[in-house]
Amino acid sequence: MHFAGASARAFLQNHGGLVTWKAAAYLEAAFEDGDPSLIAAALGDIARAIGMTQLATQAGVTREALYKALSPTGDPRLSTFLGVMKALGLKLTPHAA
Repeated sequence: MHFAGASARAFLQNHGGLVTWKAAAYLEAAFEDGDPSLIAAALGDIARAIGMTQLATQAGVTREALYKALSPTGDPRLSTFLGVMKALGLKLTPHAA
């Protein structure tokens, strides 16, 4: 489930605010695919839906670094990934395969 631009924002938002359960479901679908670039792109869609500048500040990285890390060709560091997840109010929970 990967949308582009306005489609992702429309799915992820409700009256202008991020819907956390939708963001979690969107990201979970990306994880199920297992493609790291798809996971980074999904996080990028979520970040753009709530505002890259706001999220970067909350995650403790620069806006430019966040754009680069969450681009389809990006490869975010684990610390960046976990910072973004925390800023989104999401947590990563491992499960046995």
